[in-house]
Amino acid sequence: MPRQTSSKAGKLEPLTAPMEDVGTIDFEIIELFFFAYRDFVSDPDAILEKSGFGRAHHRVVHFVNRNPGMTVADLLETLKITKQSLARVLKQLIDSGYIRQVAGPEDRRQRKLYPTKSGRELALALAEPQSRRIERAFEGASPEAREGVKAFLRGMRNRQKAN
Repeated sequence: MPRQTSSKAGKLEPLTAPMEDVGTIDFEIIELFFFAYRDFVSDPDAILEKSGFGRAHHRVVHFVNRNPGMTVADLLETLKITKQSLARVLKQLIDSGYIRQVAGPEDRRQRKLYPTKSGRELALALAEPQSRRIERAFEGASPEAREGVKAFLRGMRNRQKAN
């Protein structure tokens, strides 16, 4: 019995011309973001790989170092990930001596997170090449340009819903 194909199957010819700008889609900015992100995370990725860690570990180490004493619930809200996703990463960082978890003083069920000395050193090692990359990108730029970039990046974030 012959195999049936959809009516679209015969129209799957390759398109050889690059996609042109369509309406309000800014492909150049999209590509610049893609390449900037790829390069921005490349140095920390190489450092993390030596320990068998990845980008999820990087995010946890970063935010715990920036907010020592934050709760697991706060971290889940910041990262917008599930408990299950965080549990594995957090366990590895605790077992490796980068993060310390302490029961809350009022509510023993609450878990507060603190960097260890090794965790602080790792956070700095990951941030330094990223900071150098940012400073290179801002060479010769005015303070106003820097503030404009910050405003732009804040504008790219999802809006927080008011309660």
